[in-house]
Amino acid sequence: MDVLTLSASLCAGIAGTCFLILLFQIIGNVDVDKNAMKEKPRYFPLWFRLLLILEPSVRRLTQSKGFDKARLDAEQNIGAAGMDEVLTVEQYLGLCILSPVMGIVITIILLAGGNGGIGILLGVLLALWPTLWLKATVKKRHLEILKALPNLLDLLTLSVEAGKDFLSALRDILAKRKRDALTDEFSRALHEIQLGKKRQVALREMAERVRQPELMSVVGSIVQADEMGVSIGQLLKIQSDQLRMKRFALAEKLANETPVKILFPVVVFIFPAVLVLLLAPIMMQAFSILG
Repeated sequence: MDVLTLSASLCAGIAGTCFLILLFQIIGNVDVDKNAMKEKPRYFPLWFRLLLILEPSVRRLTQSKGFDKARLDAEQNIGAAGMDEVLTVEQYLGLCILSPVMGIVITIILLAGGNGGIGILLGVLLALWPTLWLKATVKKRHLEILKALPNLLDLLTLSVEAGKDFLSALRDILAKRKRDALTDEFSRALHEIQLGKKRQVALREMAERVRQPELMSVVGSIVQADEMGVSIGQLLKIQSDQLRMKRFALAEKLANETPVKILFPVVVFIFPAVLVLLLAPIMMQAFSILG
């Protein structure tokens, strides 16, 4: 038995050494992008910034024709997440390829060390992380836009009814607002308009890029009113009231879901502690009497 154990350990060590040598050779042949980590914002996960160093090694694969549909979907999601200026489609697809590969490597290492459950769980998490992260970013950004949109429309309504034109009112409001997702998108559209793009085109492109339903509805109404010559002030007021009602309905929905969401932590963490505090004195007295 000792001979078999020694042989198995020796084979595992040789295999692990060969695998690490092969891995280091592959990394050594990679064209490292030294500025890949410096150009990314702080909210970019550290794991992704590390993988972006290896991304040039798979760029030829992500630019092939087989990834045409994946590139289109990735471009839409990256634009909706507001990452199109800091993350290219090829870089995101590279993350989607490299993260599962590194997850498999880490899983194999942990399996060899006897931590099979942790290795499999970590490998699955790393494989799904890029997709889940981008979807969560889009969802968070859409919610942020929904919260901020009614207030922006109120300010626009007051400014337009006071006599300002739409672009001047929008420029003044954005200059005084704190930076958020909605401010970034309207600032970008306003900058494109100042560079010569038509207002309807810039607003439509903004709505198609963000793909937030309420923002698309507002932009569609503004563009339609602009094309038909209808007063924008009353239209903005109606849109603001509708969005505020929708935001209140969303808040009520989330409040009604709170008891269901809090049930699991109460049952798993709080209820056992309370049960121990209540039963411990009784059990101690019972054992003392029986003893």
